[in-house]
Amino acid sequence: MDYTINVNGRLMDLSQPQVMGILNVTPDSFYEGSRMQTEREIAERANQIVAEGATMIDVGACSTRPGASEVSESEEMERLRFGLDVVRRELPYSVVSVDTFHPDIARMAVEEFGVNMINDISGGNSDMFRMISRLRVPYILTSQHSSIREVLLTFAESVQHLRDLGAKDIILDPGFGFGKTLEQNYQILNELEKLCVMELPLLVGVSRKSMIFKALGCTPKESLNGTTVLNTVALMKGASILRVHDVKEAMECIKLYQNICFSNLESRT
Repeated sequence: MDYTINVNGRLMDLSQPQVMGILNVTPDSFYEGSRMQTEREIAERANQIVAEGATMIDVGACSTRPGASEVSESEEMERLRFGLDVVRRELPYSVVSVDTFHPDIARMAVEEFGVNMINDISGGNSDMFRMISRLRVPYILTSQHSSIREVLLTFAESVQHLRDLGAKDIILDPGFGFGKTLEQNYQILNELEKLCVMELPLLVGVSRKSMIFKALGCTPKESLNGTTVLNTVALMKGASILRVHDVKEAMECIKLYQNICFSNLESRT
């Protein structure tokens, strides 16, 4: 499907799949290779994400892995200010998303650093929805539900609520790894194309997650091949954005997927 989102008055074309690179300014993210703490590490990671072809950088300051230490809102805000200051200094015109479920942190990120997008893994609530409608930035709405039917029903309700408040650019994330068993994650991936009925862009974030390394009996560090396999499946089922740790490999995945699409188009003509 041909989607666009309005990013600060500029239309971003999602008719071709895009990559969102992960930049974690946390000491405890589940994948050790994504943890960036110093100015130099953050700057190098941000530049790597863009150099390898991603069109979005997703900055997170609070780990959502099972068993992660609780982080106060003030600590998350302090970490984000530090990280966003470096990213904006290095790449002032890059499209930056912030991964948070706190409305006040979303406001700070947009108003102080010109963040372009909010990625909310919580499933959203009225306070966040009102904040998004006020900030007028694209919003990634994530589902915590465990079946495609529940995901669709709650998405429909939340999207209508957001639209009633005036929000326009909504991206749907089925929430792999959130509130789902291993089997439920794969069942939702198997039925992912059903979410296309919402006629909104889909973001898929499976990168190095437990649904891969538990199924393969390996570790997050050893899960790149599995990530590529599932990213390919997601693209074939309608994903518009891949949220990943490994940008270069995701870009290669998209390129090969597009060759398949082109070949199918040629065979029909």
